[in-house]
Amino acid sequence: MTTTETGADAPSTPDVTDVTDATDVTDVTDVTDIVTDHDRGIHGYHKQKQEHLKRLRRIEGQIRGLQRMVDEDVYCIDILTQVSASTKALQSFALQLLEEHLRHCVADAAVKGGDEIDAKVKEATQAIARMLRT
Repeated sequence: MTTTETGADAPSTPDVTDVTDATDVTDVTDVTDIVTDHDRGIHGYHKQKQEHLKRLRRIEGQIRGLQRMVDEDVYCIDILTQVSASTKALQSFALQLLEEHLRHCVADAAVKGGDEIDAKVKEATQAIARMLRT
């Protein structure tokens, strides 16, 4: 404690050391030593895996319905309406998966930095381009 001009005790200010002069750098973690979920084989969709499988089974049911409609000679426009719904469902699933990829896989690569982040950004950009072409 230090005494102020009024004579009251005030908490002392701790000494501040310039970290650029520090010789002990053992606390600094090398970026290459960082182990992420992605390194462990855990993908971005891992937490939602069961929901994704349920959603894909529903989409699979829609596709089987399309096969049935063709087999039963249903009117063309009715089939096209169902094709549109199936396509929308797949696009929605792809968008969710892409978001999880960005939040998990690309974010993990960003933590590591270097060439890894560049590769993940390029990979995600190419996936987005493929989605936009459909």
